[in-house]
Amino acid sequence: MEIAYIPSPSRGVYELFGVIPLRGYAFCIIIGVFVAVWLGNRRWIARGGRPGTVADIAVWAVPFGLVGGRLYHVITDYQLYFSEGQDWVDAFKIWEGGLGIWGAIAFGAVGAWIGCRSRGVPLPAWADALAPGIALAQAIGRWGNWFNQELYGRETDLPWALHITSSTDGRVPGYYHPTFLYESLWCIGVAVLVIWADRRFKLGHGRAFALYVAAYCAGRFWIEAMRVDEAHHFLGMRLNEWTSIVVFLLAVLYIVLSARLRPGREEVVEPGASDEDTDDDGAAVKLDKKSEDEDSESKKSEGKKSDSDSESKKSDAEKSEDKDEKETAEAETDSSSGSSESETDDSSSSVEAKDEEAESAKKA
Repeated sequence: MEIAYIPSPSRGVYELFGVIPLRGYAFCIIIGVFVAVWLGNRRWIARGGRPGTVADIAVWAVPFGLVGGRLYHVITDYQLYFSEGQDWVDAFKIWEGGLGIWGAIAFGAVGAWIGCRSRGVPLPAWADALAPGIALAQAIGRWGNWFNQELYGRETDLPWALHITSSTDGRVPGYYHPTFLYESLWCIGVAVLVIWADRRFKLGHGRAFALYVAAYCAGRFWIEAMRVDEAHHFLGMRLNEWTSIVVFLLAVLYIVLSARLRPGREEVVEPGASDEDTDDDGAAVKLDKKSEDEDSESKKSEGKKSDSDSESKKSDAEKSEDKDEKETAEAETDSSSGSSESETDDSSSSVEAKDEEAESAKKA
């Protein structure tokens, strides 16, 4: 009885026009990078950064990450390239598969640090913005292992078993656990978790990135235990299992210490970016300076109007005062003129009285 299964591609390389090779593994890596930059750019803008900053820094981070990922793979699986009967030149054939996420993240962080220094932005804030995008890039990149028929788990008869058909490099055709699919789905879950936690708890200062690292390591540990490809073992566990444990503990420790030492989130992630805003498509547009200018002009006109009203009120008050002073002066003038006339009348009556007395004395 034929069981249900996930078929494997018959080949991992396709010829475009019979000349240009299109490799499924490389294609998945490229798509993953674009998705990471796209999502990281949107998150960076939402945090107050400029459009394009994530891409500019990724120009540094991606090449460093590819080199670091390949170095980690070659060092930890050196027997595939430097043992007897192997060709060391194959160590440079990155398109054939073989990238270690631990080396990619470590070296990518160095490249990102250089890019952040050149743009004057903090590396932890940039890493927080990019964290879920990196998880999605891994989810997409893992499908490159499907094209290469590699990194599968133990044999199984589950309906989602992966059907391996290639017999090269020691493979045995059969039905196996699709660990590439498990890790792809896990990474999607990690991206959703980081986005949710970042919105819920306002993670900052690298804690969103640390959460991504811790969550990924938790999944990588149990998925790694299912794989059957050749690997170095220590104390009964694969090297990548030990790496997952150590990196997980370091990430959790960072989250705890960072939350105590630097609580909250960065208020400014990119100096000068507050003078710009973005539209829905992520394109840079100026802040509503016209609106600000209109508000400023409005305030100025209101101020002028207020000054005018004040001057008008002041003028009315002055006029009122002048009127009062004029009325007071007229009253005083009337009063003085009245008293003057009274004195004149008194004086004339006194003279007339004296004349009458003089005439009566003469008659006598």
